[in-house]
Amino acid sequence: MAARLTKAPAEARRAGWLLLLPAALLLALFFLVPLGLMVETSLRDGFETYVEIFTSPVYGLVLGNTVRTAVLTTVFCLLLAYPYAYVLTRVGPRLRLVMLGVVLLPFWTSLLVRSFAWVGLLQDSGILNQALQALGLVDGPLQLIRTPVGVLVGMVHVLLPYMVLPLVNTMGQIDGSVLRAASSLGAGPLRRFARVFLPLSVPGVLSGSVLVLVLSLGFYITPALLGGARDAMIGETIVQEVTRYGPVMASALGLVLLVGTLISLALLLAVQRIGSTRRSAA
Repeated sequence: MAARLTKAPAEARRAGWLLLLPAALLLALFFLVPLGLMVETSLRDGFETYVEIFTSPVYGLVLGNTVRTAVLTTVFCLLLAYPYAYVLTRVGPRLRLVMLGVVLLPFWTSLLVRSFAWVGLLQDSGILNQALQALGLVDGPLQLIRTPVGVLVGMVHVLLPYMVLPLVNTMGQIDGSVLRAASSLGAGPLRRFARVFLPLSVPGVLSGSVLVLVLSLGFYITPALLGGARDAMIGETIVQEVTRYGPVMASALGLVLLVGTLISLALLLAVQRIGSTRRSAA
């Protein structure tokens, strides 16, 4: 009987590994093998390609654009998503369903279509410039497209749902009795929010920030459509290198993007882990 009980967990573990095998093979075939080829291709000229990336003013501008735009996109998404998610988790079921539908609606349309829509809105003869001129706020059309502002507006619109959904999930799990207890102890609305609600919502803030930042670093379509030549990000530059010059620089840039993304992810996860440890200790 004891031997049979000992054998059962071993068989269960073996079955689990067998279930993981197809996914592991797929991952190895379509991720690890191409990654190895990228490393090999990027090193055809030794480390000269990487030296050029970090010393050339052109690639320095691209890396700076990428980091700046990704960070600003994350910050603006958080500033817009936090109050929206807060209200969403505190309204009635019907209005909550409507607000959630507004968040999910962009997923039903193509990213390319949404980005082209912003081209129509932000161009010199677009709706936004026409409205500003009709109201007498500006004398002529503002240069909104082919600028960093246009890229930022488009990326915030596209990536905003990825910030809202983790926040809604976290805020929805906050126990209302904790807030009522703080109120009964004399905490006003602002203090209750700052000392109780905000710290409890930090996991959602970090989760949403990770999603938006990681997606922003490798974004291509929206910056390519709304940005100018001096606003190019690393994703657009990789495509240009592949089509014009060859795979060596493109592979090196791809690996720089991958390493940068992993470092950003590791830093945010470390902050989340430290915050969780401090909350547990408290």
